[in-house]
Amino acid sequence: MTLRRAVPTIAAFLLASTVLTSPALSQSAAGQPWAPQSNPGVEAEWLAGKPRPDLTFRADVRPSREQTMAAVEYVAASQIKDMAQRPLALSTGSNLTQMSSNWVAATFYIGAARLARVSDDPETLRFLTAVAEHYNYSLRGARSGPTMLNADDQTIGDLYLELYSRRGQDGVLMPLRQRLDYMVPHLNRTAETEASIWWWADALYMAPPVLARMSAVTGDPKYLRAMDKEFRRTIDRLWVPEQRLFLRDQRFKGRTEANGQPIYWSRANGWVMGGLARTLEAMPADFEGRQDYVDIFQAMAGRIRELQQDDGLWRASLLAPELYPQAETSGSVFYVYAMAWGVNHGLLDRAVYEPAVLKGWAALNRHVLPSGLVGATQKTGDMPVATDPNEVGLYTTGTYLLAGLEVADLNGAQKALPLAEPARDAPDVIAATTPTPPAPVTVVGEAEIKRRAEEMHATRALSYDPTALARPAEVERLTPPPADEQQPRAVVRFAPDRLDDLLWENDRVAHRIYGPALEAREAPSGSGVDVWAKRVRYPYMDRQLRFPNYHVDRGEGLDYYDVGRGRGSGGLGVWFENKLWTSRNFSTYRIDETGGDEARFSVDYRPWPVDVARKVWETRDFSLPLGSNFTRMTSTLNSDTTEPLIVGIGISKRRNAAGAGAVTRDAANGRLMFWEPANPEHGSIGIAIAVDPALVEGFAEDADNYLILVRVTPGRPFTYYMGSAWDGGLDFKTREAWESFAQGQTFRF
Repeated sequence: MTLRRAVPTIAAFLLASTVLTSPALSQSAAGQPWAPQSNPGVEAEWLAGKPRPDLTFRADVRPSREQTMAAVEYVAASQIKDMAQRPLALSTGSNLTQMSSNWVAATFYIGAARLARVSDDPETLRFLTAVAEHYNYSLRGARSGPTMLNADDQTIGDLYLELYSRRGQDGVLMPLRQRLDYMVPHLNRTAETEASIWWWADALYMAPPVLARMSAVTGDPKYLRAMDKEFRRTIDRLWVPEQRLFLRDQRFKGRTEANGQPIYWSRANGWVMGGLARTLEAMPADFEGRQDYVDIFQAMAGRIRELQQDDGLWRASLLAPELYPQAETSGSVFYVYAMAWGVNHGLLDRAVYEPAVLKGWAALNRHVLPSGLVGATQKTGDMPVATDPNEVGLYTTGTYLLAGLEVADLNGAQKALPLAEPARDAPDVIAATTPTPPAPVTVVGEAEIKRRAEEMHATRALSYDPTALARPAEVERLTPPPADEQQPRAVVRFAPDRLDDLLWENDRVAHRIYGPALEAREAPSGSGVDVWAKRVRYPYMDRQLRFPNYHVDRGEGLDYYDVGRGRGSGGLGVWFENKLWTSRNFSTYRIDETGGDEARFSVDYRPWPVDVARKVWETRDFSLPLGSNFTRMTSTLNSDTTEPLIVGIGISKRRNAAGAGAVTRDAANGRLMFWEPANPEHGSIGIAIAVDPALVEGFAEDADNYLILVRVTPGRPFTYYMGSAWDGGLDFKTREAWESFAQGQTFRF
C-alpha cells in the first residue's frame, strides 16, 4: 500500500449522557488530529481530490477497472464522511447511520475492509482501525445467552479478523475468539431443538463467514465444523428447493402476497447469497460437504437471474414485483455482488451471468444520490415494504463496495478458492493507520512536554513485553503423502516406537490397543479400545504419530478419544457380582494380513482374576476390511473353571458441558450404541457394538462404561463387532445418520 498524505478523517469521540458531543481528543499515530464535528471544512477536506466520478455505466459493456474503482472509492469516502459527522451513541443497538458495533454498520465495514486491501488511499483503513479501537475489538450481546449467540452481533468479527490478518496483534482477536468458543458447543449440540440459533435467513451472512474465517486464520477447524452443523439446520428449515429461494424465517412458510405468490423477501435472499460467497472464500476446497454450499449458491443464482427486472434491479418481494414497483437497492446490491463473485471464482458461467451483472451495476449507479450514498434502500425490517428513493442504509453502501470490487475484477483472471488471507502490513503502514490517544490535557508547556516524553520512554523500556518472547509455533499441517500412497487400504502395525501399540485403520476408521511396554510405564492403561478421528481415505496414523502431540488436528484427523480406565469402543470384561473384571494390556500379537483389502491380526491377554472365584484369559482375532466402519472381533475366553461366563462388552461413558451423550440399547437386535457429547473443539464420536442377539443377557453399567452382557462358554469362540464414526469425518454428520447405518448392517456371528 502506498501512503498518501493523511488528512483529517473522523468525527470527534465525544462524551455526554446519550451521545458523544464534546471536542475531539483522538489523533493519529502520525500526529494528525481527527477532524472535530464542528469543523466547517471537514467536507472539503474529506473529499479533497475526490471529485464525483462518472457514474454512468452501460448495461451492455463491461466497464474498465479504473472507472469502477473510482465509483467504489467515491461511495466509500462519502459514507465514511457521513458517519464521521454523526455523534456516537453510548448504546449501539438501534443505530442506523453512526459508527456502531451493530450489524448495520458492520456490513459496511466488511465492504470497506475489502476496499482497503486494494486502495492506495490509507484513509479507509484508518477509519476502520479507529472504529475497532473505539469498540476495543469487542462484540455486543453480553447480557444474555441468546444475545451471546446472536449472529447479528458477530458480524463485526469480520473486521477484527481482517485487522488481525493484516497486523498479527493477538489482542485484536481475543474477544471474538472467546465469543466463538462460547458459541461452538451450542452449534455442535447433539440433540435437535425446536428453537434455532440462526432462525432467520439474514443470519447466514452475519455469523457463518466469521466462523469459517476464524478456522482459516487460526488453523483450528472446530469453528468451521460447528458452523457447518448449524448452517445445515437453517437450510433444512428455510430453503425451498422447488423455488430455489429462502424464506426469511419460518413465519413466512405458507404466507402469500396479494397476488397469491409466496413471500420471498429480496434482501433476505441477498443476505444468503452474499453469506454463501463469503463462507466459500474461507472454506477449504476439500471440506466435506462444501459442494452443498456451491450447489445452493448456483441454484439461487439461476433463480435470481430469472427474476431480474427490466431496469436491472430486483423488487422487494421477488415473486410480486407488481406489488412493489419501486426501485430497491438493498437486495439488488447483493445479487450483483454474488453473481459477479461467482463469475470471478469460476462457479458461474461468464456468458450467462455477466450480462445480468452489468445490467444490475448500471442500475445501482443510477441510484447514487448527490450525497454519494446509495438511495432506494429498504429500511431495516423483516419483509418486503415500499421503498423511498432517498432512503439510504449502511448495509447497501457496504455491499455496493463488494459488488463494485467484483465488477472491477471482471477485467482480470479467475481467482481460485479459498482465498488467501491478506498479507501482513508493514510497520509504517500500521503506525500511520492506527489512532493513538493524545497526551492528557494537563501536558502543557515545554517542561511538562519533556517530562511526558521521558515518562513514555520509561514505560516502553521497563514494561514486560510477552510478544518479545518466541511465539508458539502454528499447528503444522500434515502434508498429503505422494499420490501412489493415497490409495485406500487396510493396514495394521505393531508400534514399538509408541510403547507397543497395535494400530489398525482402513478408509473409514482408525483404532488402536495398548501393549506391554505401555503397561509397564503407565499403570492405568488396560485393554480398552481407542478410537481415532479420521477424515481421509488413506492411512494416516503413522504420519500423525510423527508429531509428539498427535492429539492436535493437523488436517487429516487426530486422537482425542480418552480411553482411560474404561472399555473405550468395545473392550470387554467379565461381569460378576455387579462388577466388571478386566485384563491388562495385550501380551503377544500376530499380524496375518496388512496393506490390502483387509487388516487381520490377533492378540493374547494374560490371565486375570474374576474376584476370587476364577481366572480367565483371552485370545482375540481382529478383522477390518476396506469400506467398513466395523472391526470384526472373535474372542475365545478360557478359564480355570467350566461354568459359563457373563461377558460385558463396553463403551466408555462421557460427560462434559454439552451433556452426557445419548445411549441406545436394543436387545432384540443385539445393539449397544453411544453418541458422545460434543467435544467443544473436535465434535462427536459415535460407537456401536453388535453382538449375536441369541447370546444377549441384558444391559448393565458401571462408573466408567455402558455394557451389553452376553453369555459365553469358556473355550468356545464368540464373535462381536465394534464400529465407530466421527462427525468431523467423511461419512456421518449426525447421530441419526450413524445409528440408522449401524442398525441397517448385517453381521455374521
